Amino acid sequence: MMKKLALVLSFALAATALFAASGFAATTIKIGHVLNTDHSWHKNLAGFANDVKKETEGRVTIQLYPSGQLGNEKDMVEGLTFGTVDGGLIGGGSFQSIDPKFGIEALPYAWPTHEAAYKAFDGKLGKYLFDLLGKKGIVGLAWWENGFRHITNNKKPVVKPEDLKGLKLRVTPDKMRLDTFKLLGAAPMAINFGELYSALQQGVVDGQENPYAIIYSNAFNEVQKYLSKSGHIWGSAVLCVNSDVWNKLSVKDKETVRKLAQKWCAAQRKETIKEENEFLDKLKAKGMKVNDVDKAAFQKAVQPVWKSYESTFGKELMDMVHEYGK
Repeated sequence: MMKKLALVLSFALAATALFAASGFAATTIKIGHVLNTDHSWHKNLAGFANDVKKETEGRVTIQLYPSGQLGNEKDMVEGLTFGTVDGGLIGGGSFQSIDPKFGIEALPYAWPTHEAAYKAFDGKLGKYLFDLLGKKGIVGLAWWENGFRHITNNKKPVVKPEDLKGLKLRVTPDKMRLDTFKLLGAAPMAINFGELYSALQQGVVDGQENPYAIIYSNAFNEVQKYLSKSGHIWGSAVLCVNSDVWNKLSVKDKETVRKLAQKWCAAQRKETIKEENEFLDKLKAKGMKVNDVDKAAFQKAVQPVWKSYESTFGKELMDMVHEYGK
């Protein structure tokens, strides 16, 4: 028994010496997000976490905190800048609180396809925005996806912009989203996502806008009748960590984490596209009435939004959107 105890202690001492010699101790990174465990964000984050632990031989451990356990996205962004949050998978638009240029992705009808958005965010546009994050003490690892957003409501099908007139719609609390729906004649309201189901149920708002996966996984079909396939905005998701936490990792482990962030980014994007039709079929089966919209009419109607935000985003970023959004 004493020999076994001595052997265990010797292994522990050897491991401690190895970490001390390298200057890097084992690191746990707590990563939060606001969606539930059924969503592709969480499922692919779980795969990412498993791979990170395995390929770093336990030197880096990822712990996941879904469903807003670390706060809403605004809270997490603030925590990342202050160092009170280790990491997150956070909608790109939520970083407008630290730099308004992060609103660029939400220009209505900027991205005609998933692939056009991927090229932009894996290319010059994404690098530009990650450089902005770096100046705020946040390390961007990969651009995951939230997908295209669509409009649901309890009043009527939305086919043309004028169908939005007077509809009380919950939108994410960023200025350009509010400006867009005001321009289209709706009455947009910024309501906390965690309170959205009850707000729809109680008639505080008539509708909302989100990707199919979120509409389904949060059972909005139970409190919404019409789903209009507007596809008005494509949304990213930023997998990121606080720079102080990041700097605890060795160069080798940083390379491993980045590589795996990209691997699981590709998997999550693939799942998002695959699930779009599946979730749409499920929502139809649940009784939602689904219709197409006149996208040309919507694209024309939102042009004043593009014009009014040119000065916010600047020529360089706007040129990138035109380049990739063809």
